[in-house]
This record gives sequence, structure tokens and C-alpha cells, in this order.
Amino acid sequence: MTIAAAFWPRRFPRLSASSPRFFQTEPETQVRGECHWQERPREHPTLVLLHGLEGSSDSGYMLGTAEKACMAGFNVVRLNQRNCGGTEHLTPTLYHSGLSGDIRAVVRELAERDGLPEIFAVGFSMGGNLVLKMAGEFGDAAPKELGGFVAVAPAFDLAACADALAEPRNFLYEMRFVRGLKRRMRAKARLFPERYAAALNGGMGAIRTVRDFDDAITARFCGFEGAGDYYARSSAVRLVGAIAKPTFILTAQDDPFVPYATFARAPLLENPNITLVAPRQGGHCAFISRERGAERFWSEARIVEFCRGRLRSRAMGA
Repeated sequence: MTIAAAFWPRRFPRLSASSPRFFQTEPETQVRGECHWQERPREHPTLVLLHGLEGSSDSGYMLGTAEKACMAGFNVVRLNQRNCGGTEHLTPTLYHSGLSGDIRAVVRELAERDGLPEIFAVGFSMGGNLVLKMAGEFGDAAPKELGGFVAVAPAFDLAACADALAEPRNFLYEMRFVRGLKRRMRAKARLFPERYAAALNGGMGAIRTVRDFDDAITARFCGFEGAGDYYARSSAVRLVGAIAKPTFILTAQDDPFVPYATFARAPLLENPNITLVAPRQGGHCAFISRERGAERFWSEARIVEFCRGRLRSRAMGA
């Protein structure tokens, strides 16, 4: 199902046109969002969507969720993580699974500068980890405009996910990720040779796994002591017990590289603010239904359903 979702031909005829917007998240860093605004944005709730590893604002699940949310009356911001979606030039830094500050800065700007009354943060896979990490960091001090959080197939125990990816059965997935990460790193070195080129002179031939990449590249350039330190400090699993806003986590028990066992061990099951839904099948960010129409990509419909159900004003999004 994971592979089928990646290659499923999709069109989004009901998705309104978007306008790009650049958010300053750090002094030298911007991220780009593709924004779909309702006619009077301040009278509508807003979904901020964050993609997964090596994805972008144009990933199929991002576009599909955006279309359903726009039709339900939401503003939608399809956010690129830093360096993704052709935005490598907007920051000298790399992206990684601990940068919850980026989406936090975007949410705060939308609430404070734009005056948007209800905002929901939605993340997929790596983006799901970032959304849950942000939620846990906020604790009970989240902005009043934040209505809740959604994480689909969240890679919230990074070490466990890296180990799962390294299993022989997941060779194709890991190879795809590693190739993409190397390609992005080479592009980054061309843009910022003073920072990265010397480090890559020896090439990246020894990197075979995502853990190898994180040990040799992510940790080195992002301030971690190694892959283990990076995973321990960046995984949302250690923070989910502190989440104080309504949160919906959707994962599949057959997800090939987000082990379902990590959810059973996590303190999220003891947090009354978290709803966990885990069907036996669904793959990784796939959830293809036998039903046609809006229910075909089942998780996208559930995201919008959850957010609509938690609107403070039922007139909004109607």
C-alpha cells in the first residue's frame, strides 16, 4: 500500500490556487509555504500541513489533504521544511527531525500577525514527529489559537524507525531515502561551498543507510554528537506525555518503517488529550480505501473530520 500510494495517479481539481509565502524562522532561515486562503481568512480555521522526509509541499498526501480541507472551509498552508521543495537557497543550514521551532514560528506568525483565530498543525511521518515535538514543548502554554494537532504515521521514535528502515525487507525504501539525502546534500554544497564542500571532498560513498547519513552528515552539521544523540534529543516520544491540546495520531500496524510497537510503549496512551487510531492495514502515509471519491485516501478525510469536530465555532468551516 505504501508503494501504491506513492505512484497512484491523482488530480486535485477542487484545490484552489495557492500563493507562496516566506516565513522567517531564524535570522538566516526562511521556509516557504503554499497558501490557500478562503475569501475572508480570519473568519475561517486554518490547517498548517508539514510533509515527511524527502517530501515537499507538493507531495500527494499534502495536496489531497489540502483539497479536502479547502472544500470544508479551511485556509490551508502547505509548508515546506527548510531545504525542501526547491528552497535550499533560503537557509545555509540543513533540515532535520528536531527542528520543531520552524513550524512553531509559522504557527505564531499566523496567529499574531495574520490574526487567524483557529489553527491546527498536521504532520506526516517526519513532519508528524515535528508536530508532536512542538505540541509537547508547548505543554499547557500553547497559543490559544492552536486548536489541536494531527500526526499521521509519525516517526516519533527516530532510533526505532532507523532500525526498521535498515531491515532487509525495507531495502528499497532506505535506498530511495539515502539517494535523495545525498542528492540534496550535494546541491547544498554547491550553494554553500564554504560550509559544506570541504567536508564532502571525500564523497559520501561509505553512507549506505539513513543512520549512516545521520551519523556522518546530520549530526556533524547540526550540533549533535552522533546519530544516537540526534535521535534521542529529537524524538517526540519523550514529550508526548506533556501534550495538553486535542491530538489525533493515525498510524498503521503494518507500517514498514514506523514500528507499531513504539506506540504501545509510549506514554501517549496515558494522555487523555491524545486519540490513537491504528488500523491493521494502511502502510506508511497511504491508507488507501476500497471506497471511491473522498474516502479513497482515507486518512486525509479523517484529518479534516477530526479538525472540524474540534472547531470552537461550528459556523466556521461550514
